[in-house]
Amino acid sequence: MAIDSVSAGNLCKRLVTSFLAISSIFIAGQSAATAADTVPVTASPKIFDELRFGASGSIQSGNDHENGVFPDVQVLFNPFGYNPTAGWKDQLAHPRIHLGTSIGTAGSATQVYAGLSWTLTHSNGIFTEAGFGGTVHSGNLDDWTEHGPLLGCRLLFHEYAGIGYNFDSHWNMMAQIAHSSHANLCDGPNGGMTRVGVLVGYKF
Repeated sequence: MAIDSVSAGNLCKRLVTSFLAISSIFIAGQSAATAADTVPVTASPKIFDELRFGASGSIQSGNDHENGVFPDVQVLFNPFGYNPTAGWKDQLAHPRIHLGTSIGTAGSATQVYAGLSWTLTHSNGIFTEAGFGGTVHSGNLDDWTEHGPLLGCRLLFHEYAGIGYNFDSHWNMMAQIAHSSHANLCDGPNGGMTRVGVLVGYKF
């Protein structure tokens, strides 16, 4: 059965609420673990690695343009042992897992997405990053009477690329471009969503 826009909107709201609640639990747990660590132990990969927050906007034109600003939240997990001080081959061989949301305002689509992120950190503090995965959204599928891109499918591919700077071992900032579409792998239009924004990150 097709999912209508109201049901999709409610689903995305529940996913966003759950995502934010889970993020809060992870942050609290990470903080508690850090405070409790009084005995030196051998370093091991931190599963909950980084939290990012920021905002983005649509760069599409015409009917595919999305109104409003999109608050963005993203968390990165490090189960594979990514090490930013390692060589570039080792960094690429250890991607992180990302989970995030881009929240629609002014009637535009909300996205909840997940996938893998590959980060190359350079010795001068600059880093580049690319991510690939999937997203579920609350946007318009094929109603030509509504404003915004016609997306065709409720589930889309999601990819992004960014460049940023590490201010210290914890704080960083990244400019990114993100795109979601179905690559013509399902029936219906494929207007896609392309957004550009800035994210501030805190690495635990």
